[in-house]
Amino acid sequence: MQNNLTNRREDEGLSQGELAEAVDVTRQTINAIERNRYDPSLELAFKLAGHFDCSIEDIFEPESDH
Repeated sequence: MQNNLTNRREDEGLSQGELAEAVDVTRQTINAIERNRYDPSLELAFKLAGHFDCSIEDIFEPESDH
């Protein structure tokens, strides 16, 4: 799954640690999501979307099957 979490976080001037604290996960979790090494749980995806006041689809995009 692709995402634009890094851009959204940086646009708000947040560090990975600050975003992690805001959504109650570790900085390592945010780093892994940003590097496309970890797909968040549905609950975490909703928390991130809520934090950025957008839909989950605005942050995460499934990879194409091609």
